[in-house]
Amino acid sequence: MANHLTPTELAREAGLERREVISKCMEMGVPIFQGRIDKALFLDNLRRFGVAQPLPAEA
Repeated sequence: MANHLTPTELAREAGLERREVISKCMEMGVPIFQGRIDKALFLDNLRRFGVAQPLPAEA
């Protein structure tokens, strides 16, 4: 499974809108490098900032 996702892919996995993902990255200082975001870093920061949403179970 990929660890660096586009904002659209990450939004789908996190249950957010694409704009929300980009906005949260800007707020939390999570870098978007060449159009991709580190999934683990993003989700960890969501938890730390207390805005984590329940994620669907991965198959």
